[in-house]
Amino acid sequence: MQAKYKPKILVVNDDTASLFALSGLLTSWADENNCLVVTAKSGEDALRHVLLDDFAVILLDVNMPGMDGFETAEAIHKRARSSSIPIIFITAFLVDDLNKLRAYQQGAVDYLFTPVIPQVLQAKVSVFVSLAKKNLELKAQTEALGLRTQDLQAANDKLQREIKERKIAVEQNEAKDKFLAMLGHELRNPLSAITSAASIIGFPGAKADSVERAKKILSRQSLHLTRIVDDLLDLGRVMSGKIVLNKTAVNLGDVVLSCLDSLRASRPVDNYQWSIDPGNTWIDADPTRVEQIITNLLDNAIKYTPTGGTITIKNAVCKGAIKLTITDTGIGIAKDLLPRIFNVFVQGEHSLDRAKGGLGIGLALVKQLVELHGGDILAHSEGENLGSTFSIVLPQATESRPSPELNEVRSLKTTRKLLLIEDNEDAREMTTQLLKAHGFQVLDAATGAEGLILAKEEKPGIALIDIGLPGMDGYEVARRLRSDKDTKGMYLIALTGYGLGEDHRMTMEAGFDAHFVKPLKLQQLMLAIETLQVA
Repeated sequence: MQAKYKPKILVVNDDTASLFALSGLLTSWADENNCLVVTAKSGEDALRHVLLDDFAVILLDVNMPGMDGFETAEAIHKRARSSSIPIIFITAFLVDDLNKLRAYQQGAVDYLFTPVIPQVLQAKVSVFVSLAKKNLELKAQTEALGLRTQDLQAANDKLQREIKERKIAVEQNEAKDKFLAMLGHELRNPLSAITSAASIIGFPGAKADSVERAKKILSRQSLHLTRIVDDLLDLGRVMSGKIVLNKTAVNLGDVVLSCLDSLRASRPVDNYQWSIDPGNTWIDADPTRVEQIITNLLDNAIKYTPTGGTITIKNAVCKGAIKLTITDTGIGIAKDLLPRIFNVFVQGEHSLDRAKGGLGIGLALVKQLVELHGGDILAHSEGENLGSTFSIVLPQATESRPSPELNEVRSLKTTRKLLLIEDNEDAREMTTQLLKAHGFQVLDAATGAEGLILAKEEKPGIALIDIGLPGMDGYEVARRLRSDKDTKGMYLIALTGYGLGEDHRMTMEAGFDAHFVKPLKLQQLMLAIETLQVA
């Protein structure tokens, strides 16, 4: 490659020794890789170089007198010709998250801390040099082969997209790291409480009132943990278009009251003044997703309203749609936060100390689910400490249609003998104890083969079958039970960690009557069994 087509690396540092060391680490490598190293001792000097030349990557010192690294990066990226040059910041000091954010906003793609490891430096630089070489090769071909300009431009556009995608990937990686840190925090809190409560219950000398409080904590924190996991999984599913709505006519007022009852187990619901006018309005929606929407909104109101505050719930018919409004007297929403309140991971300044908790995905999930229903959601606040109002608009149902899941069930004479097939020993033991405590005669098996034998011998009325069994999975177990004349009439319930429309379809095709997402909700099971007994 001719000299004028060699990729160039710009090293900017005001300290002579540091500049010599960095350029020295790259010079021999650059010679071997057919590229050039250019040095600058200040931000102004760097700008002069950028005006004259193109660079594959810039290694930029953060702390420089006069024009510092951030200002230099901003000036470089304001100029159209140099706006896409990747910048790696070099610093000897520990950089906090705000400075990192500022750097990435100025177009940085990475940080390196001194002393720099040569191999790491060369590896990071080589990525951008390789991209630059491709660009330079295309440019040379364009000059030599004018008749192929259109094809070469298409290839160059592809490379530019790759550069842009790389830049976006870096930003997404930062968001992922921040989110994982929050996720770890939010998971550790309930897990810590659950572990401590379990220890108290197992302590021989624990007092009865302490054990009772520990049991309540176990229940409350387990529900909290379940909501975190459900919201996390569902947000990913809905944003990737993998959630399929099972719409029916839903009484919105009943859902509001049901959500409040559910929240009472994990939130201090009764510590607030409630003004509820749910009305007898019907919407055309997926009952599970509507409950998820309202639970998140109510949870948000409780979380950010001081004890003793007022939460008002109203709904009204509005041009063929139903409008539900939830107003609180809480801490409100800052004006600059309102436009971003439904973005993923966005939380107010009040939660920077993590006192309020949460992953910052609840409102983002609510917006996605509302829009998936063809509805709309709005947030309003007069400002901080002036409360907030969330309004959702959903399509009105034209008629009350009973849920097909509750109509299309098997009628069985005996439903108290139940078969549980679950390979996880702890889950199997705890679920067995829970079911026995509610009057079931439980047969349990760790594999599909064992379950088939028990089903043939004992003929239980119901089978709870884990899908992810070793060897023979739950789908195959269901198919075999349905093909045997002695067991084909059993009521089969799939237990799985997956709740997408495709997962429901697969369980139904395998012969299951119901699809329950783990963890098993006893209320859901009891409702299904009650339906069996009256069918």
